[in-house]
Amino acid sequence: PNTSRPMTNTSTSRPARAARAALLALLLALATASWAAATAAPTAPAPASAPARPNIVLIVADDWGYTDVGAFGGEIATPNLDALAAAGTRFASFHVSGECSPTRAMLLTGVDNHRAGVGAMRETVPWSHYGKPGYLTVLDRGVVTLASLLRDGGYRTYAVGKWHLGKEPHNLPGARGFGRSLVQADSGSDNWDPRQRYLALTDKVHWYEDDREARMPREYYSSRFFVDRALEWLAADAARPEPFFLYVAFQANHIPLQAPPEAIAPYRGRYDAGWERLREERRDRAATLGLIPEGAPMVPQTADWDALSPVDRAHYARRMEVYAGMASAMDAELGRLIARLRATGEYDRTVFVFLSDNGAEASDPHGILAARMWLATQYTQDIDRLGGPGAYTAVGEGWAGAAASPLATWKFYAGEGGLRVPMIVSGVPGARAGGIVKSFTHVTDVTPTLLEVAGSAPPQATYGGRPVATPTGRSLLPVMRGETDRVRAPGETLGYELAGNAALFRDDLKLVRNRPPMGDGRWRLYDIAADPGETQDLSAARPQDFAAMQAAWERWAQENGVLPMPEGYEPRRQVLLNALRFVYLPMLMWLLPALALTAGAWILWRRRRRA
Repeated sequence: PNTSRPMTNTSTSRPARAARAALLALLLALATASWAAATAAPTAPAPASAPARPNIVLIVADDWGYTDVGAFGGEIATPNLDALAAAGTRFASFHVSGECSPTRAMLLTGVDNHRAGVGAMRETVPWSHYGKPGYLTVLDRGVVTLASLLRDGGYRTYAVGKWHLGKEPHNLPGARGFGRSLVQADSGSDNWDPRQRYLALTDKVHWYEDDREARMPREYYSSRFFVDRALEWLAADAARPEPFFLYVAFQANHIPLQAPPEAIAPYRGRYDAGWERLREERRDRAATLGLIPEGAPMVPQTADWDALSPVDRAHYARRMEVYAGMASAMDAELGRLIARLRATGEYDRTVFVFLSDNGAEASDPHGILAARMWLATQYTQDIDRLGGPGAYTAVGEGWAGAAASPLATWKFYAGEGGLRVPMIVSGVPGARAGGIVKSFTHVTDVTPTLLEVAGSAPPQATYGGRPVATPTGRSLLPVMRGETDRVRAPGETLGYELAGNAALFRDDLKLVRNRPPMGDGRWRLYDIAADPGETQDLSAARPQDFAAMQAAWERWAQENGVLPMPEGYEPRRQVLLNALRFVYLPMLMWLLPALALTAGAWILWRRRRRA
């Protein structure tokens, strides 16, 4: 038999088998995918990326009155602040402390200044209080700063300008959360010569750069120098992706009043009509802007312009011209910072906060004999040199009253002129442009607000392994966004005290007491919404509110460790006593050994000569 197999056509059979295999593989893959899709849990959509955290620029002016800013009714040219106000929110009833360092303590911690350790400035604290809890006159270790919390949240942090919260190693800016800093640690200094003291309240001007003693230039202008340094830091770190927190604390308008001549020139003759006329003009403009009621009454001025001689009027008018020029120069430097942020694309993602640390300064050191004698060796009051290097001036009570218009009193005291200051917040997403918040707000509200803006949480009982005070302020975002018209609940109270001048706020009511020489030590009651000038005492008309608020203030004072003032306390005398204690006695103690050696050598020489 023939056993051979028939031949196969391989040119057609092999491709067919490959095609069938590919088809089977495709069908198997589709079936597997369908089964997996049918049995797998549904997948959630990818979350939207969180909004970028904004930069924060916190600007503090020194000793500005309520209506010094154009957007608050002033005639001083502040176009950059006015633009921030137009784009942001003005706070018509924003309150601080009557002194700078207590305000700065609350601003940077959100905690009442007594709990923060700064119940008073070292310059004015009575000896019986100094060093006791609440009266360290520097930041207590038991508070955490806004800068520390923002740094922990990934922010770059910078501080430049006046610090005044302590120069101990644990209280310098680097130890308080600032990555870069250049600060003046005292209550003030000359604006043309950084090494020149403005009064003999310290042994020297203490400057620190990154927590080490700074080498300062021989000449500068403070506002310009501070912005220059801030711009240097931002430029050096421009490539870094983190948002930044920049704290700029200007010395304008702290005494001595000084400004470049080109900033003063536009105000030549502007104030020749006197402070009473200016006070009325500002009151009327503030009312037109919607910040205060129309025709708000004002207490009488303590200084009489018409009683001055023509020579004195000219000198006082020139002082106010310098004051206005100093404020305008600060605004112009702020404008340089804003222009740089616009040029680098950072402006639209930056939140700006501007405020003054207290009301206008009414005291003139030339009115105190010891200060006048020291100033005579350091400065001139020549009218043609006012504002320039080597010249020294202050506005005095008349112009300070106009700067606070229509409010009563000024820096240091508990009247609205000492505690109510301009505040502007701009750049907050969702806030109404050009909005005005008329209800009571407080400096302790700034830290909670900025923490919420940055997406950071306040400290909760402990920080870094140690117990700390938690902020008592409230976020301002709901009122800025129109979600509510008040930050605090109805009936909620907030107390205040500085050197025995005291207040308690509840809704639109204010209980207030001012000690001599400004007041008589009696409690009074005012409706500061209807009567911001504190002209009509309601204590007799509303006795129940008066008594309840006094009791509430006593509770607050006990809870916050407020100490009663010693008998006979007088602020100007205390400043002199503290200068002796903290400046001159330590210097004398250093000199005593040298004097003893000198005396001993002289005695030995005399004895040998006689022998």
